[in-house]
Amino acid sequence: MIAEISAYLAVGGCAGFFAGLLGVGGGIIMVPALVMIFEAIGLPRALVFQTALGTSMASILFTSVSSLRTHHLYDAVIWPVVRTISPGILLGTAAGTFLARHLSIHALAIVFAGFVAFVAIQMTVNFQPKPSRALPGNWGITLVGSGIGLISALAAIGGGAFTVPFLTWCNVPLRRAIGTSAAVGFPIALGGTLGYVFNGMNLSGLPPWSLGFVYLPALAGILATSIVAAVVGARTAHHLPIGALKRIFAGLLILLAVKMLHQLFK
Repeated sequence: MIAEISAYLAVGGCAGFFAGLLGVGGGIIMVPALVMIFEAIGLPRALVFQTALGTSMASILFTSVSSLRTHHLYDAVIWPVVRTISPGILLGTAAGTFLARHLSIHALAIVFAGFVAFVAIQMTVNFQPKPSRALPGNWGITLVGSGIGLISALAAIGGGAFTVPFLTWCNVPLRRAIGTSAAVGFPIALGGTLGYVFNGMNLSGLPPWSLGFVYLPALAGILATSIVAAVVGARTAHHLPIGALKRIFAGLLILLAVKMLHQLFK
C-alpha cells in the first residue's frame, strides 16, 4: 500500500510540473504510468485503460486551475480565444468519453500511443508558420475546439498537445500559447471528467472507491503533489529556455508509451 501511494505521489509531481512547464496536460504522463500501476495492483484488465483515462482527466480538472492562474498572472492567457473555443471543446469531450467507453483496451492503447508519437514529433521539429497566418474566426476556433476536445478525451490529456501547436501555427507567441492552452485545459477536463464518471457508473468490475472510471485513491495521491508542481512548472516556463526540455520530454514520452504498450500486449 505504501508503494502504491508513493507511486501516485511521484506520478502527480512529475505530471503536474510538465503540465505547467509545457502546457501539454499531465495526462500524457499519467495515463501510461497509471496503466502500469493499475495492472500491478490487480485491477480488471479490461477496465485498466478506461480507469487510467478517467482518473487522469479528473486530476487535470484541478491542476489546470492551478496552472492557468499562474499563467494569468504573467498575462499569458488569451481569454477571448478561451471563451470562443470552450463550447466546441465541451461537445468534443462528450463524444470522446462515449467512444472510450465502447472501445477495447488495445484500441485505446494504440490511439493513445499515436497521440504520444505526434506530440513527440511536434516537440522536436522547429516548425515556423507563415508570418501572415492568424487565428481563424469564431466558428473556425470553435470547430478546432471540437476536434481538440474529442482527441483530448480519448487520450485524457489537457489539450495542450494540440492547442499549443495550433496557436503557434497561427503565430501566437509560444508562452502565450502555453498559457492559453493551460486555460483551455479546464473545460476539457470538466467535460471529460463528467463523461468518464457518467459512462462508468454502475459498471461491474470497477474497484471500491471508484466514481465511474475515476479511481479516487489514485486521484487523491496525484493531487497531493500535482497542484503545487503545476505552479512550479508554470513559473519555470517564464524564466528558462524550454527548447532542450521539450526534446528531453519527447524522449520520455516515447519511453513511457513503449513501456505501456509492452505491458498491455505481452
